[in-house]
Amino acid sequence: ARSAVLYEVSLMSLNEERFTLAEMAAKSTSVEVQIEGRTLKLSNLDKILYPEVGFAKAQVVDYYTRIAPLLLPHLKNRPLTLKRYPNGVTEEFFYEKNCPKHRPDWVHTASIWSGGNARYMDYCTVDDLPSLVWVANLATLELHTSLSLGDDIERPRHLVFDLDPGPPATIVDCARVGLWVKEIFDSFGMESFAKTSGSKGLQLYVPLNGETNYEETKTVSYAIATTLAEQHPEHVVSLMRKDLRTNKVFIDWSQNDASKTTINVYSLRARENPSVSTPLTWDEVSDLLESGDPARSVFQAPELLARVEKLGDLFSPLLTLQQRLPDALVGAEGPTRRSAQARARSGLRRAQP
Repeated sequence: ARSAVLYEVSLMSLNEERFTLAEMAAKSTSVEVQIEGRTLKLSNLDKILYPEVGFAKAQVVDYYTRIAPLLLPHLKNRPLTLKRYPNGVTEEFFYEKNCPKHRPDWVHTASIWSGGNARYMDYCTVDDLPSLVWVANLATLELHTSLSLGDDIERPRHLVFDLDPGPPATIVDCARVGLWVKEIFDSFGMESFAKTSGSKGLQLYVPLNGETNYEETKTVSYAIATTLAEQHPEHVVSLMRKDLRTNKVFIDWSQNDASKTTINVYSLRARENPSVSTPLTWDEVSDLLESGDPARSVFQAPELLARVEKLGDLFSPLLTLQQRLPDALVGAEGPTRRSAQARARSGLRRAQP
């Protein structure tokens, strides 16, 4: 294997001069690199993982290396499900929840109880650059993370809505619904943030970073989803049945669960091109709706790197912003989930103009 040095990424800048893995791959398909004192062997760097555009494994690893200063804080201590595409996006893929046994001893894990499997699962946690490069070398194109930290799995750090358009609806229709959700949280004095899924939908995050639980976040997200479905039945559906979604936006409130994962911000997606789950400003969401052009929301890896050099991490508030869910929606604990949901919907209707 050819030996090379991958410069450590500065947390202050994405503009360091250093070898790129694409340049390395032009000389050798396998290299040995030194990253922050760790030695990694990277293999099959010339393998094309996105055939439509000729995007190789070397470019995948290089992208994750370059975006690391922004990405790593959103991955740190979060149980990670690997979605691996060893032969590219047009071939078979698989999910890997248990961190591979052949992992280096410096890759951290989080032991999480799985009710479905009746045992503990040891998830990878990507806490540093060497670990990120290691999972990228496994052809892990997509990074799916928990809404919780590994050492506090029952406490969600955010509330999330996954807006999924049913064809012929597009992300433009998701923008309309996303703005309605934003208005609800605005009315309670709470900040919310939007990002593309990197695929066809839009995702909304409400930072919490406090004392809450999934029963509360699921109750509130359900109340908002069902209320908007009642108010805008021509645009919104809150039921999971796919036959109901035609030309509507499904508000997936069920992601607010300790057993579920969501695509991480700045993750690549396994589409025909290396699109990225990208934070948007609310002005951009409004512009997307006004333009009617879904292409305005698509950012591929090279575009995303140029974008963050200008805008920084639009999702950084999710790491520290502390907010409480409104008492009008959460209230006192009820005897059943159904009564809690009914109470939350009643509180939501009272709060809306």
